[in-house]
Amino acid sequence: MNENLAALIPELALLGAAVIGLLAGAWLPRNRQWIIAVLAAAAGATGLAATGIAMATSREQTVFSDAFAVDTATAVGRLTVLGALLLVITMSVESVRGHRRETEYWVLLLLTGAGNLALIGANDLLTLFAAYLLASIPAYPLTAFAKDEQGTEAVLKYYLMGVLLGTTMLAGTALLYAAGHSTHYRELQSTLPSAAYGLVAVGLVGVLSGILFKAGAVPAHFWVPDVADGAPAPIAAYVTTLPKVGGLIAGYRLLHQALPDSEVNWPLLLAVVAAVTMTLGNLAAFFQNSVRRLLAYSAISQVGYLLMALAVTTRTDLAQKSLLFYLAAYAVTNLGAFAVVTELPHARTLDAYRGLARSRPGLAAVLAVCLLGLVGTPPTGVFLGKLEIFSATVDGGYAWLAVLAVVNTVASLFYYLRWLAPVFITTQASAEAHAARGRWSAATAYTAAAASLTLGIGGGAVLPLATGPLLR
Repeated sequence: MNENLAALIPELALLGAAVIGLLAGAWLPRNRQWIIAVLAAAAGATGLAATGIAMATSREQTVFSDAFAVDTATAVGRLTVLGALLLVITMSVESVRGHRRETEYWVLLLLTGAGNLALIGANDLLTLFAAYLLASIPAYPLTAFAKDEQGTEAVLKYYLMGVLLGTTMLAGTALLYAAGHSTHYRELQSTLPSAAYGLVAVGLVGVLSGILFKAGAVPAHFWVPDVADGAPAPIAAYVTTLPKVGGLIAGYRLLHQALPDSEVNWPLLLAVVAAVTMTLGNLAAFFQNSVRRLLAYSAISQVGYLLMALAVTTRTDLAQKSLLFYLAAYAVTNLGAFAVVTELPHARTLDAYRGLARSRPGLAAVLAVCLLGLVGTPPTGVFLGKLEIFSATVDGGYAWLAVLAVVNTVASLFYYLRWLAPVFITTQASAEAHAARGRWSAATAYTAAAASLTLGIGGGAVLPLATGPLLR
């Protein structure tokens, strides 16, 4: 048993900061609780530094009876989650400054971030389920943090669906254990091919249902629009971004490590789910007038593209590289768009952004970069991510799915332009709608947009970092 705690510094940094923050916050006066925000940011920065050192020294390993893997996928996933978490923290500063439950906000954010990190490296079904719970439970109170009517309705849908699919995931874990006599991926790889087909199929669908819930894919997507519309804007940004990173990398590792030789035709199942998810998300976004709901359905459609990599997990060597890069590019691009929404709290509809280029040209430029980036316009990171993931899909034998994805990409341009067109109309801007919240959200927006462009322009240097074998 390798009990090397140093391999888990990013996860331990977030958990340790959460515990210290909870204890310290109980004694700090309300006007000093910003210290916990600094502690949260320091924990994220510590995790990033530890991940960078591990990547530079190539310290790949499995720890704690091989239940957690530290390899290329874990490293890139950590960089994405921790970087995105820092953006969410900076985006949240004005929203919760001076709030009577400010400490609880930062602590819950750290805990759910740690859960997503645990999902990324989970190499065992029980570890996967524990990570699912850690990523989910703290996110529920964050969704209803404002304690208003919309937030309460949103968290109820989020919680009930999470409990339902979490229970289904646990049942699937039990069935796979019954079929393979183990919960460890390496052992399941050798035992599941000879197990009963029906037992493996039902068990796999059960486990995948929890992963699809975390990612916000069809048919586990119903909570996404309500949470994006009812939660505080930084939390809406969080739940439409970070759980996708943890859930999809966890799904990729499960399929690649435990079921490469299974008779269950899970690649076709995931290809169909990907096709339905991207199509439904785009169609539902077409005539949305709420900017948050538009971004929510956009997030659902983006999951469809990302699931294409999971469908060809064992069919091409390009799957891992394309998935990891796309996740990083999508994370910064989506957070950039939500940072603009956070900065303009009174602009809830598309029409409210009319004339933004005249009143706030910087934010208008960020919005243009991020929305066109979500379409897949060069030179943004999502463009290169889509190019890689479409190539992987064709190489994996699903050319029809790649063609459908291209059609959906072109169609998605319609609803993004519905938002962008009013932004550049030279009419008198609404002073109330364009009233800014503060500097931190704007800084987050500029940083995220710059990161999206950097990933697109410097993708040739970044892509090799996402190439490497998974550990068993």
